[in-house]
Amino acid sequence: MDRRSFQTGSSAGYALKLLAACLVTLLLAPVAWAALPQGNAVKDPEAILRNALPIEAPVLQDLQHRLESTSDDLRAKRWKPLAASVTRCQALLATQRIAILERFAAADQAQATELLDRLEKQLREVAMAAESQDRDTFLAARRAALTTLGNAEARLVGPFPFQIPAEFDALPRLLGRATVSISTSKGDLTAVIDGYNAPLTGGAFVDLVERGFYDGLPFTRAEDFYVLQSGDPKGEATGYVDPKSGVERHVPLEIRIAGDAEPIYNQTFEDVGRYKAEAVLPFATYGTLGWAHSDGHLDDGSSQFFFFLYEPELTPAGLNLVDGRNAVFGYVVEGTDVLEELGVDDRIVSARVIEGAENLKPHA
Repeated sequence: MDRRSFQTGSSAGYALKLLAACLVTLLLAPVAWAALPQGNAVKDPEAILRNALPIEAPVLQDLQHRLESTSDDLRAKRWKPLAASVTRCQALLATQRIAILERFAAADQAQATELLDRLEKQLREVAMAAESQDRDTFLAARRAALTTLGNAEARLVGPFPFQIPAEFDALPRLLGRATVSISTSKGDLTAVIDGYNAPLTGGAFVDLVERGFYDGLPFTRAEDFYVLQSGDPKGEATGYVDPKSGVERHVPLEIRIAGDAEPIYNQTFEDVGRYKAEAVLPFATYGTLGWAHSDGHLDDGSSQFFFFLYEPELTPAGLNLVDGRNAVFGYVVEGTDVLEELGVDDRIVSARVIEGAENLKPHA
């Protein structure tokens, strides 16, 4: 039996543990329960990735959050306040354009100007869709505007935001982001791997993708509304064995808590006594990529990973038993419908880095 998995065990056991945890919390700590996110957590993978960028750009980020927050009015079909929100976004861009541009380096000014020009045009299209109450056009126009915003924000990222502990110098690291295309027996997925917040976990995954390690490997665990797992190599090994040393490579548990300057290593939220902490990269959306380790050890993750099949009722964002116990290192941004079709009779045909390969460093 594969020893690399969740600490939470099977889906049935997980549901029981979740129910027990919720009951205990309700009975013993109602105030703490009220402080936890209850349905308003960000669940869009691209929004999570935008929020996870290590930048300080208050105006751009305010514009981003205002535009994202129109989802509440859209769901309720409150078109008048929705249109007003878009108008405020347009006004913010117009009045703060100079302040926004001042955040960019001189070498990036031309590109930043082009992005803001594009955003201005896209916001007009969003406003027109809101006025005409055309939901599909509104969603497409808003998505385009948010993509432009994300591209602008990405250009503001400076030097890598923290020093990785020297004890991990021998491990590969991803000092930025990479985009990976995963071809499966049921179709193709695209995932963004976030090395800004999980450099060792993301680095291990991208390194193995570059080596062709995952090509042809089966999915070894598939549980509805819970998990789809792969990365168990053929043969007796349960992880990646370095061909030079003959030793299985281990990657530490790596989780960055919101507000912290750097990740914590080989410790869960419980271990550090931060029970209400929020991860910068949470298990909050369908197709979250997580790194598997054994029940008994936090530092023996090697090659096995899983797609978290987010189910709001069983695994609510901010209230599940996976956050703080496993590392997230990326999100599926295209092809989530393919995940719904995959099972233990399927396999990864191939995995390829299509963007950001230059951010992978073999070691310190």
